[in-house]
Amino acid sequence: MKFIVFRLSSIRKLFLVFVLLALLCVNLNGGTIAGVYLGQSIRKVPIYSVQTQEAKVAISFDAAWGADKTEKIMEICKEYNVNATFFLVGFWVDKYSDIVKKINDNGFEIGTHSNTHPDMCKLDKEGMKFELETSIKKIKDITNKEVTLFRAPYGSYNNDLISVADSLNLKTIQWDVDSLDWKGLSAEQISLRIINGAKNGSIILCHNNSDHILDALPIVLDRLQKKGFKVTNIGDLIYQDNYSINSQGIQIKNS
Repeated sequence: MKFIVFRLSSIRKLFLVFVLLALLCVNLNGGTIAGVYLGQSIRKVPIYSVQTQEAKVAISFDAAWGADKTEKIMEICKEYNVNATFFLVGFWVDKYSDIVKKINDNGFEIGTHSNTHPDMCKLDKEGMKFELETSIKKIKDITNKEVTLFRAPYGSYNNDLISVADSLNLKTIQWDVDSLDWKGLSAEQISLRIINGAKNGSIILCHNNSDHILDALPIVLDRLQKKGFKVTNIGDLIYQDNYSINSQGIQIKNS
């Protein structure tokens, strides 16, 4: 009798383990139950990269301070027939409205990088919404286009921020390839980081006024294209609907 009790208890435990493992693999609201269970709450994540069989990557430039190199960045991209996404801070838009217009007129994509570049996790929901709505209006007043992408300053996010962004029809975008160009790396170091890190569906992070971006960018675009990658903007890389985002931030097309 004791032997039977032991077996039944073991079976129940084994069954619970299998149920838990199955739940950890199930998608829920763009995340996974792994995030829910392990974090003891629903953990929302932005898009870090895209699951795709296409040899396609997106390149992006965050603009918060300085604009001296922005027009040359656009020229280089045009030379290599490359599109790109520029994430603009509101106070940058105020100061360089003429360049914002040029970015738009040249066909590049524009997303918001907040209005004042705070750590948005330190704001309440109303503060987050104000940051986003204010920056969106500034961009839209110049471009007359909807803003659909958002990158959080410092890459800092939480559930509230992603929920607020969602409510404004913004997709929150991170990156899986960090150039670290803002650290003063050489053109060669920047190039190697990007070229070695890029894979199908990667989102590349650069900055519009980093020290050696103008020297690095032609090398990066040339090498990526020679490796067979199409380099484009984020809007052309990501899925716009019918997708999920797993716990690693990989956007996956639902079948």
